[in-house]
Amino acid sequence: MTKKKTILESSNSKISKAEISVGVVGSGSFATAIVKMLVENCKIVHWCVRSEFVKGAIELRGHNPNYLTAVNFNQKNLKLTTDINELVSACDVVVLATPSIYLSDAMEKMTCEYQGKIFVSAIKGIIPKVNDVVAEYLKSEFKIGIRNQAVIAGPCHAEEVAMERLSYLTIATVEEDVSKKLLQVFSSDFIKVNPSKDVLGNEYSAILKNIFAIGAGIASGLGYGDNFIAVFVSNAIREMETFLEAIYEAPRDVNESAYLGDLLVTAYSLFSRNRSLGNLIGKGYTVKSAIQSMNMIAEGYYAADSIYKTAKSKNLELPIVDTIYGILYEGKNAEKQFKKLTAKLN
Repeated sequence: MTKKKTILESSNSKISKAEISVGVVGSGSFATAIVKMLVENCKIVHWCVRSEFVKGAIELRGHNPNYLTAVNFNQKNLKLTTDINELVSACDVVVLATPSIYLSDAMEKMTCEYQGKIFVSAIKGIIPKVNDVVAEYLKSEFKIGIRNQAVIAGPCHAEEVAMERLSYLTIATVEEDVSKKLLQVFSSDFIKVNPSKDVLGNEYSAILKNIFAIGAGIASGLGYGDNFIAVFVSNAIREMETFLEAIYEAPRDVNESAYLGDLLVTAYSLFSRNRSLGNLIGKGYTVKSAIQSMNMIAEGYYAADSIYKTAKSKNLELPIVDTIYGILYEGKNAEKQFKKLTAKLN
């Protein structure tokens, strides 16, 4: 029997969408949105959900019982499982879409053969176990090289995907053939996809914008207006550029949608969980009570600690990152810290 070629081994860049077997790990809002994107093009989408309850509910009712409940799936298009090994074994492309704090729990259950598969990160956070981004975690813990990785970035709220509002993704990968094939399976009438080779830059920018969005939310909760938040965001994109150049220098334009666009939507949109967390803190909630009051995870909270420490180790001047870290982790008063921050912005 002839062994099936992996995406990297295949020389046919025009491979049919249906021939690429794709799976999604995760059952939150963005994972559900990604499944919706993929069913537009794939005959079958493999979906590894967190619990038998969620699996049974989707099989019974055709929608996720917890997130984006208005999105209905045709059961013929889905192959559901709670076993990551079953999904990875069946798929050429594995999309990781769990919250960052749960990824290691899922991946450590993976005992099947996975070399040659393409792992796509849709996670916009730091992996706590290794205090690093997904790309480095996959490389160090599972020996999955950068050639077998991709990152989904860009302004793409799950709620708007559910409503089929036009959205733009950026898929970053160093392999051109992989890029072409991923663009095929993710593109649709309501999803436009752009390629990038800046894997680490896209991943770090997606993490940084969550921290900045918490700050925008705090400012709003404190009563600062649109004028100030516009200045805040313009300073934030400059801090992002400073950090990215220090951590991974590469040709990039931070004004592109994967960087600035994602920052804007996360800082301003009411769908943004990070902005919502910041807003509660600005209104007087303690950090702990604000986190507990939310039914979704704000990745920026967990990322702020790692990004702050990385910036300090590189002697970077990032006033916004410093301010958010102080409020989240050192118990500093949000109102006083933002008054100090206003003198540093321009």
